[in-house]
Amino acid sequence: MRPFRIAYLGAAALTVFGAATGRDRWQWAAKPLLMPLLAADSVQAVRADAAAGIASGAEPDRDALPQADQMLLLGSLAAATVGDVLLIDPDDDRRLIAGASAFAVMQSGYAVLWWRRGARPRTAVALPRVLAWAGAAALLRARAPRIAGPLTAYGATLGTAATLASDPALAPGAEVVAGTVLPGRDPRSRLALGALLFTVSDGLIVLRRLFASTARTRRASEAVILATYAGAQYLLTAPTRFDRPA
Repeated sequence: MRPFRIAYLGAAALTVFGAATGRDRWQWAAKPLLMPLLAADSVQAVRADAAAGIASGAEPDRDALPQADQMLLLGSLAAATVGDVLLIDPDDDRRLIAGASAFAVMQSGYAVLWWRRGARPRTAVALPRVLAWAGAAALLRARAPRIAGPLTAYGATLGTAATLASDPALAPGAEVVAGTVLPGRDPRSRLALGALLFTVSDGLIVLRRLFASTARTRRASEAVILATYAGAQYLLTAPTRFDRPA
């Protein structure tokens, strides 16, 4: 286990507990640390791979995450950090819209990263996400028109990144059933699950905003949102090695 990822799990647990119990101070202390910890983990892991290669006298590993891709990942995590801070108060629509904008930057960065590593959209993967996006957009227009436009635009970036992350081309050798990559020992095989968790988390944000009417249900739903979000980011940032794009 990489040490920064252990710290990430601790910060995520504090964040979820703070949301579930209404302790905003816990969230303010722990949530802004989440993405920087994953960023530090990524840097450390890539450097460890490089050091191991040098020590063994091997040729440079062209399957490792190139510097340009690592910078793209770090930029995406920086945007997510901004979104994390803004969404500590998810009941403020202005902060919700601003947070969605920050996460749109993150999702766009992820989409470019997966594309650069060889992922391409597949109809069987994209279609259910398009239908879910259209349904959420219609629901928002009917019940919360003021925030419908920005959240629908964000949903398009989410769907794009999730579709690409679910392409089996990113996880060569992984077991695929009905076009779906099954999580295995290879961290690349867990990208599809991370994309699914992200979609679930953001779908729950919409449902919370529209239907959670009591403080108790808002706290409970926010805890689930944060738990699935933390799991998604953990899985999406795990790989440090990729096969070369075809």
